[in-house]
Amino acid sequence: MPTLTPTAIDDVLLVTPSRFEDDRGFFSTVRNDDELKEAGLNTTWVQGNLSHNIRAGTLRGLHYQSAPHGEVKLVRCVKGAIWDVAVDVRPSSPTFKQWVGVELNEENREQLYIPEGFAHGFITLCNDTDVHYDISYRYMPEAARSLQWNDPALAIKWPVPPVVLSEKDANANLLSDLLPELMRAPLPGGASA
Repeated sequence: MPTLTPTAIDDVLLVTPSRFEDDRGFFSTVRNDDELKEAGLNTTWVQGNLSHNIRAGTLRGLHYQSAPHGEVKLVRCVKGAIWDVAVDVRPSSPTFKQWVGVELNEENREQLYIPEGFAHGFITLCNDTDVHYDISYRYMPEAARSLQWNDPALAIKWPVPPVVLSEKDANANLLSDLLPELMRAPLPGGASA
């Protein structure tokens, strides 16, 4: 069974898979949906993504999908290292606008469980970094939203400055621009704000 550790925002969990070592190396179950479901987590995965990043300082995010196409993510770094960030964009949440940042790397093999209602982004800490994430809802271009990585309302403390940033991420919205849409969105699980 993996170890589930709450972060500064209880809904965002650090998932440490179990690991069995011997003289050959180790074996680890990266994801066991039955165990995650038993712990009360969403285990419906419809898409798996792999992000290959050539340079250290590559920033991707902050991304989320608007309701009713919200998604849960399970993120892991399979090669290299990233600093992974989840931002609460649920206006009715007591942790609205708060963020969690953790280092995920190929050595600690930890994963970040990010529930629906959070924006997600990461910055690479070394060259040639691969990030894999499972997603609970298919990509819907019309629902895709981006927040500025350096939005003053979020005050995220990135460990390194970005060197590589897409045009989309460089021109992302401020949270204040997206707030009217977020206020009208149903809460995760179907309830209304």
